[in-house]
Amino acid sequence: MKTRKLYNRIKSLRVERGLSRKQLADQIGVNPQTVGYLERQDYNPSLDLAFRISEFFEFPVEFIFSTCVMKPVSEGLRNTISSSLQFN
Repeated sequence: MKTRKLYNRIKSLRVERGLSRKQLADQIGVNPQTVGYLERQDYNPSLDLAFRISEFFEFPVEFIFSTCVMKPVSEGLRNTISSSLQFN
């Protein structure tokens, strides 16, 4: 059986918080190279690691990981704001 490709927001969340790959790796208990593999989507995390990442960033797993290509968070916010400003 072929493994599904997972897409993620790890890099954008890490950069937003001003963390290096090493700093994030230390926080979630992996090697910095693993963070690089995850960010490039060359490696799917175990369920345990996905939850550690989710807990560290304080976002639900499904906000960080998806089986579909993820739109940038800013695009989603822009669409939400635009639709809330439209008057009927």
